[in-house]
Amino acid sequence: MFMDLEEQYDKIYRYCYMKIGNRQTAEDITQETFLRFLENENYQDMGRRLAYLYTIARNLCMDYFRKPQSIPLDEEIPVETDEEGIVSRISLKRAVSVLEEWEQELLFLRFVNEVPASSIGELTGQSRFSVHRRINRILAKLKKELGGR
Repeated sequence: MFMDLEEQYDKIYRYCYMKIGNRQTAEDITQETFLRFLENENYQDMGRRLAYLYTIARNLCMDYFRKPQSIPLDEEIPVETDEEGIVSRISLKRAVSVLEEWEQELLFLRFVNEVPASSIGELTGQSRFSVHRRINRILAKLKKELGGR
C-alpha cells in the first residue's frame, strides 16, 4: 500500500495539535513521529503503515504529558468578526468538550483527518463496523448536546 507521506504529515500534525494544543510542540512531536517511522528497521510492512504512524504519534503525545511541563507562551489568537460563526464554534467546542477523550479522538480521526473507518479499526483494535457504530452513537450524543440542531 502506497502512502503519501506529505499528506500524512499534515494529518499527524493536526492530530498532535489536537492532543497537545501547542503549535511548536505539535510540530516537534510530528517530526519525531516521522523520524521514528522512517528509522525503524524492525517494522514489518503488513499494510498497517497508517495505524503505525498514529500509534507512534499517540505514544509521543502521552510521553509529552508525562514529563514535567513548563508554562507555554500563549499562541496568537485569531480575531474573528463573524458573530454567528463565533457562536457556532463556541457551541460546538462546548458540546465536544462534554465527550470523553476517546470519543473526541475518534471524531477527530474520522472527520478532521479523514481516516477511513477500517484504518481507525486497525489503530484501535476494533472492526470497522464497530467503529461506525461508535461514531454514530457519538454523533447522536453531540446532536443531543447541541439541542437537536
